[in-house]
Amino acid sequence: MHCGGESVRAMPPPVRIRTLRPVTVQPASRFGASGDSAPLVAHVFPSFAVGGAQVRFAAIANHFGPAFRHIVVSLDGDLACRERLRDDLDVTFPDAGATKNAMLANALRFHGKLRAWRPDVLVTCNWGAIEFALANLLPVARHLHVVDGFGPEERAAQIPRRVLIRRLALGHSPVVLPSRTLVTIARDTWKLPPRVIRHVPNGIDLGRFAAAAQGTQRGGGTPVIGTVAALRPEKNVARLVRAVAAVPGCRLVIVGDGPERPALEALAATLGIADRVSFVGHQAETPDFYARFDLFALSSDTEQMPLSVIEAMASGLPIAATDVGDVRPMLAAENAPFVTALDDAALAAAIRALVADAALRRRLGAANLRKARRDFDQAAMFAAYDALWRGT
Repeated sequence: MHCGGESVRAMPPPVRIRTLRPVTVQPASRFGASGDSAPLVAHVFPSFAVGGAQVRFAAIANHFGPAFRHIVVSLDGDLACRERLRDDLDVTFPDAGATKNAMLANALRFHGKLRAWRPDVLVTCNWGAIEFALANLLPVARHLHVVDGFGPEERAAQIPRRVLIRRLALGHSPVVLPSRTLVTIARDTWKLPPRVIRHVPNGIDLGRFAAAAQGTQRGGGTPVIGTVAALRPEKNVARLVRAVAAVPGCRLVIVGDGPERPALEALAATLGIADRVSFVGHQAETPDFYARFDLFALSSDTEQMPLSVIEAMASGLPIAATDVGDVRPMLAAENAPFVTALDDAALAAAIRALVADAALRRRLGAANLRKARRDFDQAAMFAAYDALWRGT
């Protein structure tokens, strides 16, 4: 296929936390154990664009099907991740009517929305949904809050005002955290009581990447470096483009879209590597791309437990990555030397070493695949969210 004007090779410290007990899901029906309709879960996202938190929700909702009903609020109006949801799900997408820079007014308005919707449980996601958490301080529904990371404004340090608001809004609600890094922040910086902290690692459908893991479609020519990311500032894909410019004899395929794409295309042209960089845009199905990557690269300034890294591991790939969030402990120990400082030259050095050694790539990819199969199957994640949504 042809993308971006060139041919792509066949390319289409531990804390005590509550143990979550798996719950047997009721048969696919419209009624729960109480005889009433299936539990209604209201999910509030800053955006329902395609991203890690949204994709995870879609996987969980699809898995449980009619065992739950859903309200999905996208505060910025973007509903792109709706494409990931099963057609037969009972889900609505109301407009919450948020106003920028009006926290108190929004919280009061959202309280009224919650009273009208009457959900069994309210699930808020990240700082961008904190006003809905505040709206439920006079409780309308059981509440839990999910944190997947931070925007670029909190990359280096937590904003004191936000810390205080989190402490107020979240001190009595379960707070779900996929990474140990976030657990430490919630405990030591936000000062949340240990009884509310829930560590629930991300998981994926490993079977989707089984064909990619066979490795039969890679290693046939110029090494291909791949990344799968929303093209937003905090992903710093520009760092990856500059790193690839410093490594001859390889190509870069960028799967994803976003506001940074024009600047990234211009950067590739300025660096004289436009013919080595392919922008393939947003792709709903990524396994075929992973199958044709020779190595995966992550260049973010901030992450916690990125699904793209788990997907790359499940595809049997070696990984060059910046040292953010839980990325280092997620990977096989053999891959640790290729987790680098947030620096162009360091990332380029890791990529250069992997590009130069096919045997090393195969060895690290096999180790990452073993670890993914051991640690990141989605079954445990499903059981944990079942318990959280049901309040058991």
